Amino acid sequence: MVLPVVAIIGGLILLTWSADRFVFGASALARGLGVSPLIIGLTIVAFGTSAPEIVVSVLASLQGNPGLAVGNAIGSNIANIALVLGAAAVVAPLAIGRGMVRRELPILLLVSFGVLLLLINGELGRPEGSVLLGGLVAFTVWLALTARRAQQAPSEDTPTVVRGMVETIPEGDRLRPAIAWLVFGLLLLLASSQALVWGAVEIAEQLGVSDLVIGLTIVAVGTSLPELATSVVAAFRREAGLAIGNVVGSNLFNLLAVLAVPALIAPLAIDADVLTRDYPVMLALTVALFLIALGRRGQIRRWQGALLLIAFASYLVHLGITATA
Repeated sequence: MVLPVVAIIGGLILLTWSADRFVFGASALARGLGVSPLIIGLTIVAFGTSAPEIVVSVLASLQGNPGLAVGNAIGSNIANIALVLGAAAVVAPLAIGRGMVRRELPILLLVSFGVLLLLINGELGRPEGSVLLGGLVAFTVWLALTARRAQQAPSEDTPTVVRGMVETIPEGDRLRPAIAWLVFGLLLLLASSQALVWGAVEIAEQLGVSDLVIGLTIVAVGTSLPELATSVVAAFRREAGLAIGNVVGSNLFNLLAVLAVPALIAPLAIDADVLTRDYPVMLALTVALFLIALGRRGQIRRWQGALLLIAFASYLVHLGITATA
């Protein structure tokens, strides 16, 4: 048990750091080649911050552990809303901008219900993966067009997800170091993901639980740690828009990319528990976030953040009980 635990902890640490280095190298290379910050944010930063989840899901799918791939995506969304936003709101109330209520949150809600329709038959194959990937392309194009139209308008009119991506672009434009960091980050990303998947599967087998449960808990929470750190820091700095935009953007990419890419490589079997237990929890949290945003104050207050944390802890306890049963 010791070696798998070390592999998971080391894999998560290296996964987070290598993803950051990969994004840094790719962003610096794009800057050096004259690519606009908007395009860098919508492509390299967006996909790079979801790279840990994507790589872990692809490797898990290729190695015959589809539950780990599916659990990683859905569990990350649950953790992002209940754990990340809950913790950030406890630090400081999170005001949800009107633009977020009008645009990104309804899209997240629509995508969440749309993905459920694709999962309902118990399999996520290449046709469904293609639909998800098409949705990702459409969403990215829409973000780019919306952001360009808002460039001459007040900053509040720019999609919050876009502002978060652009503002997190690393500095630097020297080509040779950028290429070195890009290659090194990608190789380390693959190696750390492999270590994480191996450790997770080993622990699942030794504890006698499914790889789905491990994906929903250890792997999902671990790959959500960067979002947790970013959102809590943003809450401390009273930058609520970045905290919420970070989570909404991450959840959209988890549904449209993290599920799509492994499905295109090898069809994913969807465990019945996903449809009866885990996905309903994710949907309920997404709807709750939308209803909070529609409220009179339009903010996640501290007591609501505490309720989200309690809901996350209750979900983990329920998972533990059902897994051992």
